[in-house]
Amino acid sequence: MPLTLLDDATALVVIDLQRGIVSLPTVHPIAGVVRRSRDLAAAFRRHGLPVVLVNVAGVPPGRTEQARFRGPLPEGFAVLVPELDPQPGDHLVTKRTAGAFTGTGLEAHLRARNVSQLVLIGVATSMGVESTARQAHELGFNVALAVDAMTDMDPALHANSVGRVFPRLGETGTTAEILALLDARAG
Repeated sequence: MPLTLLDDATALVVIDLQRGIVSLPTVHPIAGVVRRSRDLAAAFRRHGLPVVLVNVAGVPPGRTEQARFRGPLPEGFAVLVPELDPQPGDHLVTKRTAGAFTGTGLEAHLRARNVSQLVLIGVATSMGVESTARQAHELGFNVALAVDAMTDMDPALHANSVGRVFPRLGETGTTAEILALLDARAG
């Protein structure tokens, strides 16, 4: 379902736009994803809506078939990209799992602010963004996904998330559509 509206209490959740991840090769040029993410964060702040900046600083234990990074993260890996221009009113979340809710207190933070909808953006589409979208949906939040403000390292995984998974979890739209809906709310 295409994006229809934004709730009065909508928060932006920016996932894993951090030095260590944006330096990896991605399906879409990362500079455009970062620019659109910056624009969304600035607009949410301008409209007095919550901005949540999420970084990942570890991985959950357990075996997987696909090789994954193990050991301490390189120096500066988890530092958010400066283009996000973190502000004192932003809520910072450091996670050690794919999704932003597990063990972070994010749900309590959002509930305390009566947030009913989340706009999700970031990297990687098929991991951090999709895991957070699944968790948000299961927790009863309305979910919106700005599909041009996210990317992945694998084109097939990105396409699967955007085309098959996200429509089952919420509504998808572009940065421009979300910005227009934000401005329409203020009018």
